[in-house]
Amino acid sequence: MGPFTPLILAGGLGTRLRPALADRPKVLALVNGRPFLSYLLDQQVDAGMREVVLCIGHLGELVVQAFGDAYRGMVVRYSKESKPLGTGGALRHALALVRSETILVMNGDSYCDIDLKSFIDWHIEKRFGASFVLAKVDDVGRYGSVGIDGDGRVLSFEEKSTNRGLGWINAGIYLFERATLSSMPEGGSISLEREVLPRLVKKGFYGCCCHGEFIDIGTPESYRLAGEFFGGARV
Repeated sequence: MGPFTPLILAGGLGTRLRPALADRPKVLALVNGRPFLSYLLDQQVDAGMREVVLCIGHLGELVVQAFGDAYRGMVVRYSKESKPLGTGGALRHALALVRSETILVMNGDSYCDIDLKSFIDWHIEKRFGASFVLAKVDDVGRYGSVGIDGDGRVLSFEEKSTNRGLGWINAGIYLFERATLSSMPEGGSISLEREVLPRLVKKGFYGCCCHGEFIDIGTPESYRLAGEFFGGARV
């Protein structure tokens, strides 16, 4: 595996989580006494990553204070947005700090128990231009579901609450070739989920089905479950 510089989207406003977490950005929500973001960074260190770029915005200075310029030997860099750019805009803004041609992107408010190196190897072997991890959950209603064919090619994204029950969802872990991100205009607000991903479906976008556990901390209810998820008590 060649050199990779992952990007973590860590600038969300966390409006739904505000009642439980008013004084810090969502990625610094404490889970078993540790910032949630540290679990994602552990996952990257364990996969052999040597540097990471954190895309920060709202209360981003607190993230810098918490992690500084290194984590377990991994270099930590920061891409600060001066105005909200959306998930896609934040990635485009951070691209200047990334040297690799294939770019790993992770949402900072969710975690999927997957071997990142295996996902990267799968993506490279298949020579995909864009791919992401799919997690299986008991009820897709809160997240929106993803339809794929037998080869893993994405056929559709269903909106939240359209379907219910067991199914595959977007786990918030992506691999993009650099050209995909550099084609987005700079400086504007762009949504990765609403604007970029639907366009990729037409070009060939593939899902890697993961059977590891998934959690997000987007709501007070799901945040309370995070402690147990990582082997501790409820938050």
